[in-house]
Amino acid sequence: MSLIPRHQCLIYEGPPSRHLAALSVVICERLQQNYRCLYLNSRPMVVGLRSYLAATGLDVLKEIARGRLILTSDQSHLLAGRFDVERMMQLLRDALDEARREGYAGLWASGDMAWEFGPEKDYSRLLEYEWRLEEFLRENPDFGGICQYHAGTLPREYLRQGLVTHPLLFMNETMSHINPSYLSPGPSVRQAANGTKVEEVLTRFLRADDRS
Repeated sequence: MSLIPRHQCLIYEGPPSRHLAALSVVICERLQQNYRCLYLNSRPMVVGLRSYLAATGLDVLKEIARGRLILTSDQSHLLAGRFDVERMMQLLRDALDEARREGYAGLWASGDMAWEFGPEKDYSRLLEYEWRLEEFLRENPDFGGICQYHAGTLPREYLRQGLVTHPLLFMNETMSHINPSYLSPGPSVRQAANGTKVEEVLTRFLRADDRS
């Protein structure tokens, strides 16, 4: 089994571009480990990441042409503009299977949650999606990634849900913390995520990130 930290959460405030340098380093590392890398975000963020990847010395056009690197703002996972958990999970399963068939060590992916859920901004199934992702990761040790939660675009309730559904918190390209607020899937998680304790942890975490 890979020792790479696999289900990580990046919760942050401020400009989304401030974490692109760290993500570009992680992507380059995964490419060196023969993972196919998939990055899903808005077009401006995709363009920005391409620039940061190029600044590391990566031949971005070559890696895209080879199929090792996929940078996309496509939202074909949405159905009539609405996020569909089953469709998204099937797309990830298909992408992992394809990576395996083509000889990769696995698939690494990162996406912005607000972008993934589409223009309707209905996050009511976010908790279910994160649970399904966690189950998928446990079943597939050659899959990993970072879920991005931007405090400027996601309601506080869903930032708390993101906090409690990830075993690891992404800090930067060299550091990930074990998440003491992580809760295994279950009926009490939604209530716990709305509790004072989780809100206090989230507040401290965002303050620490703002000072970094």
